[in-house]
Amino acid sequence: MTIRHRRSFLACLLAIAALLAACNGMQPLETVEHVDLERFMGDWYVIAHIPTFVEDEAYNAVESYALEDDGTVATTFTFREGGFDGELKTMTPRGFPDATANHAVWGMRFVWPIKADYRIAWLDEDYTVTIVGRNKRDYVWIMARTPSISQARYDELVGKIRAMGYDTGDLRRVPQRWDAP
Repeated sequence: MTIRHRRSFLACLLAIAALLAACNGMQPLETVEHVDLERFMGDWYVIAHIPTFVEDEAYNAVESYALEDDGTVATTFTFREGGFDGELKTMTPRGFPDATANHAVWGMRFVWPIKADYRIAWLDEDYTVTIVGRNKRDYVWIMARTPSISQARYDELVGKIRAMGYDTGDLRRVPQRWDAP
């Protein structure tokens, strides 16, 4: 293949890639205007999600955030696999909030050097309930500071997720049961 043919071939590949990206038709997922990182830190119970393959049988799922001195977020995600008595699973990704996006867009790194898209799409004023999603509309999480929310609140949040372009038929409520001490 000559240099001219290689350049033509490369140009065709780039054009096809651009066309496929445009065909997606999805606008970037809107985020909240600003996230006060210090207020966002702490424990968040996963109320419902369109799960990743790792968490598709999660029970008692909790995401915990701690702001580090370097501006990154130490994250601990724990859940029981397959039931309330299932094996305890723990993941420790690192969050990289983007200051230019007012800390509402993060890169979440589970494996170096890849950072997954993580967007705080909705957050109540009291920082007690949030929706975190992705541009691809493949995964989403409803999280709260408490292990449960009212059915009316849940239904409202599902409506917000649907309006964001998600297929809410894939949404799974995460079983949460915490025994009193």
